[in-house]
Amino acid sequence: MRERELLRGLFEAAVAAADPAKVVPPHLPSPPPGCTLVLAAGKAAAAMARAVEESWPNEMDGIAVTRYGHGVDCERIEVVEAGHPLPDEAGQGAAARFLSAAADLGPDDLLLFLLSGGASALLVEPLPGLCLNDKRAINRALLEAGAPIAEMNCLRKHLSAIKGGRLAAAAAPARVLTLAISDVPGDDPAVIGSGPTSADPTTCADALAVADRYHIALPNVARTALEQGRWETVKPGEPCLARADYVRVARPAEALAAATARAREMGFDAVQLGDDLQGEASELGAAHAELARRQHTRGVLISGGEATVAVDAPGGSGGPNCEYLLALAVALEGAPNVHAIVCDTDGIDGSTDAAGAYMGPDTLARARASGIDAREMLARHDSYEFFRRLGDLVVTGPTRTNVNDFRAILVA
Repeated sequence: MRERELLRGLFEAAVAAADPAKVVPPHLPSPPPGCTLVLAAGKAAAAMARAVEESWPNEMDGIAVTRYGHGVDCERIEVVEAGHPLPDEAGQGAAARFLSAAADLGPDDLLLFLLSGGASALLVEPLPGLCLNDKRAINRALLEAGAPIAEMNCLRKHLSAIKGGRLAAAAAPARVLTLAISDVPGDDPAVIGSGPTSADPTTCADALAVADRYHIALPNVARTALEQGRWETVKPGEPCLARADYVRVARPAEALAAATARAREMGFDAVQLGDDLQGEASELGAAHAELARRQHTRGVLISGGEATVAVDAPGGSGGPNCEYLLALAVALEGAPNVHAIVCDTDGIDGSTDAAGAYMGPDTLARARASGIDAREMLARHDSYEFFRRLGDLVVTGPTRTNVNDFRAILVA
């Protein structure tokens, strides 16, 4: 169990590095001459809002929308919980209120926008002609296709009245300051939360290409609008963004750096494989198994990013972190002295109640002894059930931050 404790400590170090109470206050601006409106969206939204409340010296009001179960108590900012990964009426209602409140701001006012991963689903306001069910169906299809986050958000923002810079446009001429916790590979403001306050370089043609690439069925009104270029997002250099600033207050790279430092303090040779790794979770797990086999010294292989799962066998349960870990275990085939933890830093792997799971040299042997076929469960994307039956899930509950996947492979 010592290896599990060591690995859990690395995960906790990564999460702590992105704690909103730590990373938000140093970046708060001076109060404006007019009023301050705080709007927050994402899995860390409520915790970010409370961090502002505890540090802001002047009057303010605002709204924070976060995933169900991720709320915290705030005194001056209303917290709304909504659906994720599929949007719901609560998220749509919050988005409408965001746009209305932003439109009331004047040139002496400040919109302080607190953004974190999950905002694309939590903050939904379809363009005219679309409805919430349309957006839900498109979200579900993108998820099941295993589309990378940048491509998902390219399409989603071109169907939205609030994403792709449109919230900043609604707030103009007020000053807009966005404080963002990044959960995307590359930390692109246009991709984080689908960039409600950021310029978007992608086009309607790009969005249509994403839909076609993944065979996403679009309502006729959306396909026609994209083909005609009528639903363009806010582009770089547009006047409505002249007073919009953006600060990334936490990034995956910093979370991995904290975990790497902790590993080295423990005496391990820690190697970072990258904070922006993407691709099919099972393929990534198999590739990392080969790297672990080549590690001939006492070390830890640490990585982050966002793996995906293309669902071609419905009925299984589990997110990309557990799928990666099961693929890693299958590829290692019980290799001695290799242990791993793989978790989502928000505490939720996919739509399960686990952050991720542990794996050790005895994982496959214990599975066989219990009558569990690891390869068969991997093939049907049932990784959550695999690790649940072994008692190897990592259950943290919501961490109220989000810097995406965390993976650590310990070669003892």
